[in-house]
Amino acid sequence: MIELTRIVWGITGSGDRIEEILDNMIQLKEEEDFQITVIVSKAGEQVLRWYNLWDKLEASFDKVTTETNANVPFIAGPLQIGKYDLLLVAPLTANSTAKIAYGIADTLITNAVAQTLKGTTPVILYPVDQSSTPIVTVGPDGIDFTITPRAIDLENVERLRNMERLKILSSPSEIGTSVGNLIKLKRESD
Repeated sequence: MIELTRIVWGITGSGDRIEEILDNMIQLKEEEDFQITVIVSKAGEQVLRWYNLWDKLEASFDKVTTETNANVPFIAGPLQIGKYDLLLVAPLTANSTAKIAYGIADTLITNAVAQTLKGTTPVILYPVDQSSTPIVTVGPDGIDFTITPRAIDLENVERLRNMERLKILSSPSEIGTSVGNLIKLKRESD
C-alpha cells in the first residue's frame, strides 16, 4: 500500500496569479491523496489578505502556518531528512528567487529550499518573473495593471534553472502534472 503523500507548499509575497495557484492547489488536494502543509512568508500572508484569499486558504487546507523567522515553524529539518515527499513554492517572488539563486537562506521559505536541497526531497519552484515582455496581472482591487520584469530578475530565474535538483515551472497550470510526475518518480525510487 502506498502511503499518503506529504507535500509542503510555500507561498511568498506575490499577488501575480495567486488565486490561480490557490485554485490549482485546492484541485490537486481534492483529486489526489496528498497531505499538504502550507507555509506562508510574512509578506505572503499580507498579499493573501489583500487579495481576500486568506480565509479560502485556511478553509481549504488543514495546516497553514505563517513565518515567525527563518526557522519557525520548523520545517527545514523534516524536509531535509525526507519526512515530506516534496517542497513546492508557488508563487516565488523576485526577492526570494534572487536569494535562492545566490544561496541566501534568511527567511522561512529560502531556508526551507536551501536545506531541502541538501537532502533528497524534490523541490519545485514557480518564480513569477519569467518573461521580458510586459505581463498583465490583476491587483487586489480587481483592476488589471502591467508589470515588466527586470533583466536581473530574469537572470536569477535562469540561474535557478541551471541549479541541480530544482524543477522550475513556467506556469501555475503545470503544478498538477509536475507534482504528479515527481511523486511518481520518488515512489519508483523508494
